[in-house]
Amino acid sequence: MMSRLRSHRWWIYIPLLMAALFYLIPMYVMLVTGFKGFDEVSLKTMWDLPKAIRFDNFIEAYQKLAPFLWNSLNMVFPAAIISSILGSVNGYVLAKWKFKGANIIFPAILFGMFIPYQSIIIPLVEFMRDVNMYGGLPGLVLAHVIYGIPITTLTFRNYYANVPTELIEASRIDGCGILSSFWHILLPISAPAFVVVIIWQFTSAWNDFLFAVVLTSPSNWPITVALNNMAGSQIIAWNVQMAGSFLAALPTLLIYIFLGRYFLRGLMAGALKG
Repeated sequence: MMSRLRSHRWWIYIPLLMAALFYLIPMYVMLVTGFKGFDEVSLKTMWDLPKAIRFDNFIEAYQKLAPFLWNSLNMVFPAAIISSILGSVNGYVLAKWKFKGANIIFPAILFGMFIPYQSIIIPLVEFMRDVNMYGGLPGLVLAHVIYGIPITTLTFRNYYANVPTELIEASRIDGCGILSSFWHILLPISAPAFVVVIIWQFTSAWNDFLFAVVLTSPSNWPITVALNNMAGSQIIAWNVQMAGSFLAALPTLLIYIFLGRYFLRGLMAGALKG
């Protein structure tokens, strides 16, 4: 009976395959256009394969985007790591150390997830100018750290909620304080949650455009802003633009290819469960 059911489940993969092909269409168009010469780029031939494989477009795009690529790397790693650490501490305190007002503080933190970027742009710019962080990467890192705290706190709070409270109580009996219990008990088993939030925060910060274009000066632009400004005012070299788009998307693509299994394991371990 079980084998018969398994043999009839093959049809489930048909809609999954169709969905995968649908989402891969932009990637296909981007790659084939990136390998084409300028004279081959046309709406009529956008689906056609290139006549020859050309890497000139990728070399030109990399030369234009290389300085901004390093700006993005110097921004996303601190933003992802700092927000993850702060979220883990917040989640630990809210999950295992009950205190008066915790039921108010936790929803207040989560409210930050629903505040649109556009609604706080003007006060954010004024704040960055007041603290002399406007125009540089540290200000952009700070913005992503603050905006990342709600989701990282939620992730770690729900992850730690599944850890038996008896472990924390036993550490308190042994003389551990609030930070010692976190360092010796919870932090060593937090790898799945850290993988989830770091990948999430890395992707969010890397793909951001609004904060990047508003808070940074041209010399500190991340790659998303530089990619937008690659287009000329009169003629757009779409083959170079598409090659640059692929290079800009490559880091997040590689992260999900090589760390996707750990991301799913972290989710199944309870990182996003209530």
